[in-house]
Amino acid sequence: MLKTGKLDSKILEDIVFGNIKLKRKEVLVRPGIGEDCAVIDFGGYECVMSTDPVSAAVDQIGRLAVNISCNDIASNGVEPIGIMLAVMLPEGTTEEEVGEMMKQAGEAAAELGVEIIGGHTEITHAVRQPVIVSTAIGRAPAGASRNAGRIKSGDLIYLTKWAGLEGSGILAGDRGDELAEKLSADEIDEAKSYLNLISVVREGVIAGETGFSGMHDVTEGGVLGAVWELCHTSGAGAEIWQESIPVTDVTRKICEVYKIDPLRLISSGCMMIIISPDKEETLKKKLASCDIKASLIGTVKDASCGIKLIRQGGADEIAPPGSDEIYKAIIQQKPL
Repeated sequence: MLKTGKLDSKILEDIVFGNIKLKRKEVLVRPGIGEDCAVIDFGGYECVMSTDPVSAAVDQIGRLAVNISCNDIASNGVEPIGIMLAVMLPEGTTEEEVGEMMKQAGEAAAELGVEIIGGHTEITHAVRQPVIVSTAIGRAPAGASRNAGRIKSGDLIYLTKWAGLEGSGILAGDRGDELAEKLSADEIDEAKSYLNLISVVREGVIAGETGFSGMHDVTEGGVLGAVWELCHTSGAGAEIWQESIPVTDVTRKICEVYKIDPLRLISSGCMMIIISPDKEETLKKKLASCDIKASLIGTVKDASCGIKLIRQGGADEIAPPGSDEIYKAIIQQKPL
């Protein structure tokens, strides 16, 4: 029986990607581990597309649904322009609840300058809580969008904001009563506020303007999962310094409550940017001018070096991402 969460890398490659038989010449970037977007040749332009579900959150599901797919578009260095939402709601959902979800989605889209251009909404017994699948679309001049294929040994690995950002916000919003036994009201409010920071469109566009080797928004599987996926896609190795990965005190407390790893926790709001050393200062200045925190967390190595997490006293090989840590917390009836 498969675990809750996205399928692991081997199943994706063998069963999902392996059964895609037809390939059209217009498709420039196809499905792959670590690839956030598909890219289609539209003559003088490239159409960049990505789709993602929100199924592990309720409190801010409308805002999350818009941001996660737009973040994927930004990971190609492209600004999103439109989004479609497929909304599946459980029986018993009220008009007020639908209105709140769409209010969140509308506000998030307006903040990003993205138009909601269509989708589908239905009540169905097939779900037990709201599920929204969003598909975002971006446009770039031919040759302007980028994926992870340019990563090379010696490149620097930067992370924006803090690991576990989204997971902390989701758990604070949906499991606040439980967390109140261990965290103060101010700490829970701080964690909830993290969901206001989950867009990485600004940093993605900045990196696109600066020039980058690879980029990946950090979603299921967390920071370590994103590192592994980028390295797998590019055929590179990496050295990641555990002490350099930023994690807030509140996120650490939430992860301690549920006995989960913040470095493997869903982290929309964090962008992993791989950049050559000669572009480092330009990137840092541009991000700082927009008040975007960025931390140098590692460096790209030759594939023969492996994908290593360097910690005090040693190093561990970073494993492929499995089921996200958030699902371990969700299935617990009470905090440990």
